[in-house]
Amino acid sequence: MKDIMIMNVKKIAFGAAVVFFANFASAQTVQDGINSIDSDKFAQAKTNFTDMIAKAPTAENYFYLGNTFLRQGEPDFSKATESFNKGLALDAKSYLNKIGLAAVKLGKGDKGAIAEIQKIVTDSREKDAEVMFRAAEALTLFEKNNSPDLAIQFLNKAIERAAKKEVPAHYYYTLGDAYRLKKIPGDAMSAYDKALPLAKNKASVYTRIGTLWMAAQQWKQAKESIDKAIATDATYAPAYKALAAYDIKYQENAKATQDLINYTKYADEDPYTQLEIAKLYFTNEDYANSKMILDKIFDKVDDPIKFKLRAYQLYADGKYAEAKQSMDSFVSQAEKSRVQPADQGLLGLIAAGLAKDEKDAAKKTALMTEAQQKVAIAKGAKDETLKWDMELAKIAGGGAVSQGSADTGPTNPTIEGLKQKVAANAQDTDSLFKLATAYQDAKNWNGAILTWQKMSTLLPDWAPAYYSQGYSYQQAGNNDAAKIAYEKFISTVKPADMEANKQTLAYAYFAVAYMNKDSDLAKAKDYVAKSLQLDPTYQDAVKLNGEINK
Repeated sequence: MKDIMIMNVKKIAFGAAVVFFANFASAQTVQDGINSIDSDKFAQAKTNFTDMIAKAPTAENYFYLGNTFLRQGEPDFSKATESFNKGLALDAKSYLNKIGLAAVKLGKGDKGAIAEIQKIVTDSREKDAEVMFRAAEALTLFEKNNSPDLAIQFLNKAIERAAKKEVPAHYYYTLGDAYRLKKIPGDAMSAYDKALPLAKNKASVYTRIGTLWMAAQQWKQAKESIDKAIATDATYAPAYKALAAYDIKYQENAKATQDLINYTKYADEDPYTQLEIAKLYFTNEDYANSKMILDKIFDKVDDPIKFKLRAYQLYADGKYAEAKQSMDSFVSQAEKSRVQPADQGLLGLIAAGLAKDEKDAAKKTALMTEAQQKVAIAKGAKDETLKWDMELAKIAGGGAVSQGSADTGPTNPTIEGLKQKVAANAQDTDSLFKLATAYQDAKNWNGAILTWQKMSTLLPDWAPAYYSQGYSYQQAGNNDAAKIAYEKFISTVKPADMEANKQTLAYAYFAVAYMNKDSDLAKAKDYVAKSLQLDPTYQDAVKLNGEINK
């Protein structure tokens, strides 16, 4: 679900027009609401602006409420439109609400909205810095539908006009965001540097600088900037979201989980923010937390992406028919631009799952063809949301390994006790290791596979977990999945650990060779030779070598 990994750093905005027209106390409330948006506290911001409308139902206040719905993790175009229309009903000339409605069109993929925004700015005669700023913001909000060149033009004019008093910090860092969209990191960094001394909450700017370094793959500088953001304001939620992306990149899944716990603590209970958290947990392969949060907010959000996330969870549990229903709901309701190559790949895997139990030969063939074609789309796009070949291998060998299949397998008091420990602390690798071993001893291969997978998620560089997965898959009769796990073990063993892992490497090479002897003879010969190189006395390898090199 790579689309769910994009760091959407929220841009702060300050209601200059409202400050000018309203009294000081009201202006403070506007600033509070805007600060809430910047801190990913969208429920708080909505309450702020709703209260302001109750006290003073102005066109500007309706704009700020509507804009909050655009700025949340997944925009709610319907509620945003409703608010902008109410603002225009009060003031038919409200440039801000006209920009809001054009932004909705742009967010939905209508590129004609760019010219519409340009015309609104022209009609305003460029007198109001806030109108130019909001036009520029609208042109930078959406990753796939934007116009950074025009945004930069408007922002420079807004900065020039505001310079007569004081340029707000957010003008500069929105300028930085526009340069990011143009992939000009130097100019983006310069704009952020100008924002830094002006910003009241410097954590906001440091977080942007950190994610800019991440986009440039300068990981050391990225981490330094994110650490500065947290040191400046330990309650600034977006910094933890950025840190989670950093830790996920480095496969530090346990750290990423802690980052997400902190993000959850400092963001708020807005259902759309919770949906973002559910997506991030899923990206971090923490399916239990992802499901728990999604279940809690499923009926509270209208965004069809909830169906996609539910489909991934159902697929992981081997519920292919229900997963297909959910994906069909997502595809039929979402804007076409939101359907990603990974979604096609998932539909392919679901088709492979359905094909397994299909009795009608023609339908089975059609489903397998669909599976190969759709998985090829994801692989062709170099998408890594799921390990596509491993997923196909798992399905071919008996379907997804779920907690349910593990729970119905053999158990004993040791297993049950360790399950409780892991349930209390999902990052307890010592208990996970003991649980996986206990499952193996009880010949509960699904339990072993699932638990070794959890170990690999928490400790992705620890090679033995992949070897144990391979062994467990082999014992469960899924040779295709076993081959992939053994190959992962072989590639993960570090050169310094080769001697200590000599025997297991010899077996892994032999196992892959044996499983390939009828389908890929060249590979079988290569791998059995490597096995014997590591252990010339390994009799099974000696025998196989003799058989395939007659």
